[in-house]
Amino acid sequence: MLLRDFALIFARELATLRSEVLAYPDDASPWVQPSGVPNSGGTLVLHLCGNLRHFIGAGLGQSGYVRDRDREFSTRGASRAELVALVDLAAAEVARALVSTTEARLDETMTIGTASLPIRRGVLHLAVHLTYHLGQLDYHRRIVTGQGESVGALPLPPIAD
Repeated sequence: MLLRDFALIFARELATLRSEVLAYPDDASPWVQPSGVPNSGGTLVLHLCGNLRHFIGAGLGQSGYVRDRDREFSTRGASRAELVALVDLAAAEVARALVSTTEARLDETMTIGTASLPIRRGVLHLAVHLTYHLGQLDYHRRIVTGQGESVGALPLPPIAD
């Protein structure tokens, strides 16, 4: 049951990530970096996709993805369409990995940074990491564009039974 819950949460959050990217009015806006803001919206998208594809897609699902974390933070100028394609790819890899993982495997360990922890706790950490940066992306979009509208984050019907 826990894997189904994880799958629902990741699907919802990645759909929100996609909506955030599409809510920028043009391809330049995600890359604007206001003073005092350490990462642009585009950088956050690249980082989230790389992180999830590495730890869940490749780590759990054996997708074969090889992460280049430095590139996540140095790449600039990808279009909204390119960012959305990366989000869609990450979402598909996460979904496949979670469907193919057994509940029994959740007690095995995974390493994130320097921490070795049960997969169940690692996946929970990755979900929290995703939502943390998703909130940053939402604020980045609102600051850069002046748009105050929500993209409809955190809808409960997609995850409620």
